[in-house]
Amino acid sequence: MGELEGIYWIWYREIKRFLRARSRVITSFVQPLFLLIVFGGGFGFLKFGNINYQTFLFPGIVAMALLFVSISSGISVIWDREFGFLKEILVAPISRLSIFFGKALGGVSTALIQGLIILSLSFILGIQLTPFSFLVSLVIMIIISLSMVSVGLIIASFLESMESFGLIMNFLIFPLYFLSGAMFPLDKAPGWLRAISIFDPLTYGVDALRASMLGISAFNFFLDFLVISVFSIVMLFVGSIAFSRQKS
Repeated sequence: MGELEGIYWIWYREIKRFLRARSRVITSFVQPLFLLIVFGGGFGFLKFGNINYQTFLFPGIVAMALLFVSISSGISVIWDREFGFLKEILVAPISRLSIFFGKALGGVSTALIQGLIILSLSFILGIQLTPFSFLVSLVIMIIISLSMVSVGLIIASFLESMESFGLIMNFLIFPLYFLSGAMFPLDKAPGWLRAISIFDPLTYGVDALRASMLGISAFNFFLDFLVISVFSIVMLFVGSIAFSRQKS
């Protein structure tokens, strides 16, 4: 089996597993949609220039869908380990780097499915995405997903049980999301909160999505793109090392 073929089949297995888990697909879609409707509707009286709160919140909801699905993709590693399938993969005639990339690409693909479902609702809020803004948003979504999938795989590489993974995942996801400025404008946040938010990599992903979709941002778009790209590369590198040390 060639390396590319091995990557393909691992990716294909991750996609099939995701699509068969209908409850997971529905939950990952309903939760962000619920926040968009409840929070966006409840705080609809807030205005940021000529943009209402629900529209302002939308890019953050897209990022939320990506974040939850991406990091939770690491569960597949623990699931495979518990049922002995991971051992069979690790002794297969392909490199562990290829196994890692196969799982990472599978996680990115499933996250994009969810993200694009949410993104398709943009017209309901009156957000006019041009072909260019859609393409830029898609690139940003891929980078965010790739970095967060790598984080999930890194965590899963060091854990043995789903319970431990779920605990750490929730401990990590909520600070990442709520400190990212997804639900509030950073320029109106207290100074201490802004200071913490600049160390959150998702902050720059949300800001880049907001810039591409709405034309507003707290930072320079190229700074956002640089930070999330570098973070994604670093997480891929760390993840590939962590996965290569898996016991067969």
